[in-house]
Amino acid sequence: MRIHHLNCGSMCPRGGRLFGGAGGPWAPAPMCCHCLLIESEDGLILVDTGIGVEDVADPRRLGFVFCVATRPRLEVSETALRQVADLGFSVADVRHIVPAHLDLDHAGGLADFPGASVHVFAPELRAAMSPATLMERNRYRAAQLSGVAKWAPVEPDGEDWFGFSSVRALPGAREDVLLIPLPGHTSGHCGVAVRAGGGWLLHCGDAYFHHAEVAPAGGRAPLGLRWFESIVNIDKGARLANQKRLRELARNRRGEVKLMCSHDPSELAAFRN
Repeated sequence: MRIHHLNCGSMCPRGGRLFGGAGGPWAPAPMCCHCLLIESEDGLILVDTGIGVEDVADPRRLGFVFCVATRPRLEVSETALRQVADLGFSVADVRHIVPAHLDLDHAGGLADFPGASVHVFAPELRAAMSPATLMERNRYRAAQLSGVAKWAPVEPDGEDWFGFSSVRALPGAREDVLLIPLPGHTSGHCGVAVRAGGGWLLHCGDAYFHHAEVAPAGGRAPLGLRWFESIVNIDKGARLANQKRLRELARNRRGEVKLMCSHDPSELAAFRN
């Protein structure tokens, strides 16, 4: 399978070095929405969709707090829809979408592909459709999710993948695309493992925000990012436990599994080179 690494949403929150950028606290700290476009025998598969075309046209869909805090660039050229077209494909070629979770900066492009089945972890879909807290009502945007025509919820299974629980993202398909439950950021948050050549790519979504957090030798994210992670997670203990497991995976399976997250622009650049 051929894999394209896309940036489907640039954000420029202020924070400088505190958020992994450069400069003082008022300097921008670039972030991306790292998505995958996979060419498979069963059509195109999108892992996450970033910010969608309708979000660009009407930023109110993203919410006032998100727009003020993250300062998204909001360019049609960065949407998954436009990038799929730029690669020479049509909207109908995207047959499957596998989101890590349904936060507004991951699910904005879902409605741009009405013919695609959205294979989301069932606990995450239940949380998004019946948000129980104010945080969940803010992070899951009804305007984005109501446009999805083909939900294909994936129930927990429990197959083993390098010591992690896993479930096939596309029922009936070969074990080339797996959901790896990594709760903490949201209750149904998952990583998405993709078989690539002789190894695996693990898109960790928002299980971490900075590459240092899962470096085999250990490390810490910049202070501002650690603070941000802690205020948007649903279960801090589970999130930190999963970061520890991901560090061990990176250390023990080096060469077999490559990790990436959604918002670290240095990782995106490394995978594109």
